[in-house]
Amino acid sequence: MSRAARLDLVFTALADPDRRRAVELLGQQPRSAGELAGALGLAAPAMSRHLRLLKQAGLAEETHPEFDARVRIYSLKEGAMADLKHWLADTETMWADQLAAFKAHAENRRK
Repeated sequence: MSRAARLDLVFTALADPDRRRAVELLGQQPRSAGELAGALGLAAPAMSRHLRLLKQAGLAEETHPEFDARVRIYSLKEGAMADLKHWLADTETMWADQLAAFKAHAENRRK
């Protein structure tokens, strides 16, 4: 999958406020779907859909504790935001360059 396609999935996943809040909660510590649903005030089926999209976007992953394979614990996937961080840094550089060029142009026109 291309970097652009991965970014599209991440942006789609993060477009929803409940999914963004789930990412924040998972950033604090791994949690079960039930814990996330309770913290967000969502029904289990809705939380399941959100978690499925977060996993498809590569932001979250699930593990099963050895004591009970029925339990799923969700956590943020290591390095999941790397493409997003690179895109943001590149975009910030591009905007800084564009604004510096605009400033120089405006200052030269005044002279």
